[in-house]
Amino acid sequence: MFKISEFSRLSRIPLQTLRYYDHIGLLKPARIDRSTGYRYYAAEQLLEINRIVIFKELGFTLQQIAQLLQEDISAEQIRGMLRLKESEIQLLVENEMSKLSRIKERMQLVEREGRMETEQEAVIKQVDALHYISYASLGNAEEIPQLFQHFQDLLGASTRSVLSGPQTVLWKESSLRDHAFELEVGFAAKPGSYKLPEGLEQRCMPPETMATLLFRSDSSFSETACADLAAWIERNGYRIREDQPGREIYVPLSDEPGLCLIEIQIPIMDAGAAE
Repeated sequence: MFKISEFSRLSRIPLQTLRYYDHIGLLKPARIDRSTGYRYYAAEQLLEINRIVIFKELGFTLQQIAQLLQEDISAEQIRGMLRLKESEIQLLVENEMSKLSRIKERMQLVEREGRMETEQEAVIKQVDALHYISYASLGNAEEIPQLFQHFQDLLGASTRSVLSGPQTVLWKESSLRDHAFELEVGFAAKPGSYKLPEGLEQRCMPPETMATLLFRSDSSFSETACADLAAWIERNGYRIREDQPGREIYVPLSDEPGLCLIEIQIPIMDAGAAE
């Protein structure tokens, strides 16, 4: 048996919390000394307090936890609950990291107002027609990794064999929903006609004149690339073609896992031709 102070140290639960759990009947001491009123806890109650902590982390109220303890939930069921919670927290972390990345991007823009990095050189390219297999959705930039995952989930072995190029994102402003883009994520494909899984599309993008910018994914330029390219387009007398989507192409660096080259491509025309 352990005194409440000892049990508090072993369980890492504050004394006041243990007394409160006793008061509401959630975790009663194994024995109370009648002469002193001291509370004593048994070693096996550490397992019970551990379950209480787990259920609290899973978002249950103390009243619900009391009911769960009476239902004798199995260890396997608890593991399943924890795995589900782990997935929820992981998604939350990814969303918060996305927000942090966007904040850093905005900070970079503020710090560099009125300047453009000379090391970042925009290039005009004549881009060939693109045969493309994609998954389309309304969304925003932070959702792109999840869209690529959904694309991969839909792929079958036969479809995977016809992919011939790097990851590519097409995007343009949405007329259907505020604060969203029309996004297509996918890969360049060999020319031909294919039977695709439901949810995937095949299309051929026309040849285009593109203003492009190439940079590493770990470069500081990645935070401001679109702003830099926009400044270059404006300064050099071009206009963005509104009828065609912009593109982002991701080429993995074989000798540096987790990193890639990113090329932003924005379709352009002479400013005079737009009027």
